[in-house]
Amino acid sequence: MALLTALFAFLYHLPQVYKWLLKPYYIASLFMSVAFLLIRKTPGICEHLSTQREDGNSCDFDWREVEILMFLSAIVMMKNRRAITIEQHLGNIILFCKVANVILFFRLDIRLGLLYLTLCIVSLMTCKPPIYMGPEYIKYFSDKTIDDELEKDNRVTWIVEFFANWSPECQSFASVYADLSLKYNCAGLKFGKVDIGRYSEVAKKYRVSTSPLSKQLPSLVLFQGGKEIMRRPQVDKKGRAVSWAFTEENIIREFNLNELYQKSKKLGKTKGENYNDSYFK
Repeated sequence: MALLTALFAFLYHLPQVYKWLLKPYYIASLFMSVAFLLIRKTPGICEHLSTQREDGNSCDFDWREVEILMFLSAIVMMKNRRAITIEQHLGNIILFCKVANVILFFRLDIRLGLLYLTLCIVSLMTCKPPIYMGPEYIKYFSDKTIDDELEKDNRVTWIVEFFANWSPECQSFASVYADLSLKYNCAGLKFGKVDIGRYSEVAKKYRVSTSPLSKQLPSLVLFQGGKEIMRRPQVDKKGRAVSWAFTEENIIREFNLNELYQKSKKLGKTKGENYNDSYFK
């Protein structure tokens, strides 16, 4: 039953998957991921490559190459156990495929290894992962507006994501956060985002580290009356984030969104009643 559910879910999202795969970043990454396979298997090229196979067949993988591919495949499977979205799964596969290609090309010929590494760097600089552009009810803050918005109305609860555009984890989380804003945004519960990769002073003030080693990106903080109530992930005394999965279910449970949403909707009704009373006076 679980397999059927997963299959139906994949088929339902298939049109969206095609849209992602047809973007320049994924097209370039696909070719980069299978580069060694193409070189090793293409007639007219593979015959000129060196090999450690006993039969001397340079158009097939030798035992060491198979060993490297199997090892990195196991790492991808372990890494994807914590992946939430399709983008994260694809990102992990692409990353480790490129790592495998670098190792295999350098082992085959140092010149091919340097050429491939250069192509990876050029690709990284010119082809950025696609940014989520779907529907959302999210307010984007700057360093000059965040404090005023959080303190404007003490009755409004804010959930703010502190993110950086260069972070793959933030890019993958974007669609999840957008879905939550569509489901739970109301007069008394609002969703915001601030790019602390751009506004470093905001990162310092709200104690969110932008270092990849801290694993604090993204960070979700709940504000009520302009004051922080809770955040995820939590941070230990050494400034390292406590491991936490940014799934929609975890966020709804930890931030108690269902109950918070029911309470926050009352603010909208109160505002409407006050408006009607003042209008007819």
